[in-house]
Amino acid sequence: MKAIGVAKYGAIDNLESRDVPRPESPTGMDMLIEVKACSVNPIDTKVRNDTYDDAPDYYKYVPNDFHITGFDGAGAVLEIGTECTNFKPGDDIFFVGSTTRQGSTAEYILVNERLCAKKPKSLDFVEAASMGLTFGTAFQSLVDRLEIKQNENAGILIINGGGGVGSVAIQIASKVLQLPVVIATASRAKTMSSCKKMGATHVVNHKEDLESQIKALNLDVPIKYVYVVARTEQYIHAIGKICAPFAKVCSIVQAKFDLHGTEWMSKSMTFSWDWLGTSAYHHTETEKYQQASEVELAGLKEAHRLIESATTVGKLSLGIDEAGDGAPFA
Repeated sequence: MKAIGVAKYGAIDNLESRDVPRPESPTGMDMLIEVKACSVNPIDTKVRNDTYDDAPDYYKYVPNDFHITGFDGAGAVLEIGTECTNFKPGDDIFFVGSTTRQGSTAEYILVNERLCAKKPKSLDFVEAASMGLTFGTAFQSLVDRLEIKQNENAGILIINGGGGVGSVAIQIASKVLQLPVVIATASRAKTMSSCKKMGATHVVNHKEDLESQIKALNLDVPIKYVYVVARTEQYIHAIGKICAPFAKVCSIVQAKFDLHGTEWMSKSMTFSWDWLGTSAYHHTETEKYQQASEVELAGLKEAHRLIESATTVGKLSLGIDEAGDGAPFA
């Protein structure tokens, strides 16, 4: 089968297209998927560049000779393992692959069924491919880590609402959890507009003073939650001032910071990390997100360039024979 990956980690041009063996028939809870579309995320660029650090020993466990990139995607089930109970051959699905197995920029992939969900009929494969990592991460962060309850009389601040995970977090907070106040941060007119479109009740500029901007909103509900989808250090002191006592904060980005002398202690605030790959990486077996074709190397390289430019809005996906604004990768 055709696949794109890296034999040597480094620059974008290290990505290469190869003919590699198709995965063997699935066993256990694995399923063999024919990939119809894949998504591109910041994690992909970090893995390729040898700078991925969410797990300190990550590169000890990745494929050695040729690492196929990509973590989420969409496609059709071809075969299922003997322990699969939720899907059958012919099902259209979207998925998030394990962080240490071969990835989705290939014609075929093996994925544990617990990391798959049936593709909504209202979405094409490209749209569905963009959901796995972003929706899985945002839902896990807001519901499991922050423990937000539906219809709470509380507000949430989402720092970096214009990116993939941030834009999904806005939708979950406003449309699913139905919080009365959903503040998103953005710094460009395009991303500010996107945040409002996703459902943010307010948008503030994270390049300006957050405390004064939020104070000027004259909110009638407390900010009990903060979700950080950006480098956390630069906002940590402002978060301590903005939040109500007993607030909860979650970040998905590695960071170094010192809370001494801030209001975190006096307000008994809680901080947590969230990594969607934790269960699979540490083999806790508690994953609960059950919810054909040649990949074009140039298209994937361009997606990596766009993400590293930090100018994208939302999520990038590459599809096969799909109608839409993007170019197909087959």
